[in-house]
Amino acid sequence: MRHRVLGGTGIEVSPYCLGTMMFGHVGNADHDECVRIIHAALDEGINFVDTADMYSGGESETIVGKALKDRRDDVVLATKVHFPMGDGPNRGGNSRRWIVREVEDSLRRLGTDWIDLYQVHRPDHTTDIEETLSALTDLVRQGKIRAFGCSTFPAHEIVDAYHVADRRGLQRFRTEQPPYSLLARGVEKDVLPVARRLGMGVLTWSPLASGFLTGRYRKGRALDLSTGRPTLTPGRFDPSAPLTAAKLDVVEQLVAVAEEVGCSLPELAVAFPLAHPAVTSVIIGPRTMEHLRSTLKGASVTLDDAVLDRIDEIVPPGTDVYPPDGAWTPPSLTQPELRRRTAESRPAA
Repeated sequence: MRHRVLGGTGIEVSPYCLGTMMFGHVGNADHDECVRIIHAALDEGINFVDTADMYSGGESETIVGKALKDRRDDVVLATKVHFPMGDGPNRGGNSRRWIVREVEDSLRRLGTDWIDLYQVHRPDHTTDIEETLSALTDLVRQGKIRAFGCSTFPAHEIVDAYHVADRRGLQRFRTEQPPYSLLARGVEKDVLPVARRLGMGVLTWSPLASGFLTGRYRKGRALDLSTGRPTLTPGRFDPSAPLTAAKLDVVEQLVAVAEEVGCSLPELAVAFPLAHPAVTSVIIGPRTMEHLRSTLKGASVTLDDAVLDRIDEIVPPGTDVYPPDGAWTPPSLTQPELRRRTAESRPAA
């Protein structure tokens, strides 16, 4: 496994990052098997592991901690903070109050004294970005984290955070973790160019597009909705829905490309983000050992310019076949009062 430098941190990471969202009761509840999967990934040369406090309510971090007990120094460990961790106010978000509390819980669950990359999982418009950056900067100075980044931030908020850090003498986001796949290329318009211009590392999530690029879901075939992602969000896999039909149409074209290359559809899907010059690492999120092994088989797949041109014809650069599942939607779109003037102030005269 080759290595790439993570932004300007000087930390070298593998182009595959092991994502652990599927470890715990939401995906694979067998802790021993999950530990074996993590060890197998490390044995194959992966040195980058990504988790989050909210994955299975902290269970994923606990599993990762068990797996890294005797291998911590050899692993670049990343986790995230933002989503609620319990009922009641002030148990989530990007405030100093929550970050300095939750980092301690993550350290405890992970069984470590430090986190290599601590990421803000989503934006929080109730918290001034200076407040967030200040708290994270203090954690770096205390030695509890080595660097920090953001996840699924729009480009303009990444730029805003950069300038706030510069003006206030704070450390800045070193990485961004966006959704990026053959079916979701929207980040090519602005997020990836901005990250590259600012010297940020990029670790992308959902290369298999929530399972649609596994080859399991095909046009004209019965879809098994009883296992995996469909059990969590069945509506997104309804073959009668126009958006699902559009995804399945594109999948058929991509299957043909994979056959031309001589690889599987998942191997094509994971190789695609790695071809972008802004991308440092692609997060793979296996639930089983079989999932891990099948992904690792494609580590040497290289997509030449002709293949990438063919993909561009199927899914034009910078476009999304569907909005990425789990992507952040700004309040300006979800709250009508932020995009509609009061009725009396709307007329021009």
